[in-house]
Amino acid sequence: MSDQSTEKPKYRVEFVERTGLKRLAESRGYAHLLMPLAGNENHVGVLYMGAYTVLAEAVAALPGISLLDVERHFPILKDIYVDFHKSAASDVTAEYRLSEEEMKNLLADLERKGSATYISEFPMHDADGAHVATGRVTVKLLSHGWKK
Repeated sequence: MSDQSTEKPKYRVEFVERTGLKRLAESRGYAHLLMPLAGNENHVGVLYMGAYTVLAEAVAALPGISLLDVERHFPILKDIYVDFHKSAASDVTAEYRLSEEEMKNLLADLERKGSATYISEFPMHDADGAHVATGRVTVKLLSHGWKK
């Protein structure tokens, strides 16, 4: 992912970085991302389905990751679903925010149980603002050494 700050990223996935995914805005419990069409288009010139999936994964996970001490905790996805409404022949954006209460509850669960789960659901929009897809992702936050 393209990060314009000089701060070293807390969490990296090289596969995601290769897509050219851009961070438009990010703060504690919030992410607004852009998946570029260039390099991620399919054989008919629209955004490839896998690019929507990467966008959904990242925009859902980053708000939770922003809460974590990555030396003690890590994220995983339990499931991911992308519902397509129309093709996008442009960049696509998505954003997701955890509420203050959700963040408080997630951190409490993580400390108490060693795991916490949230479900994020959000629209994805093309460059003209059209709602092209909806993402629904279940994110688990786990403590290192966590056991079922």
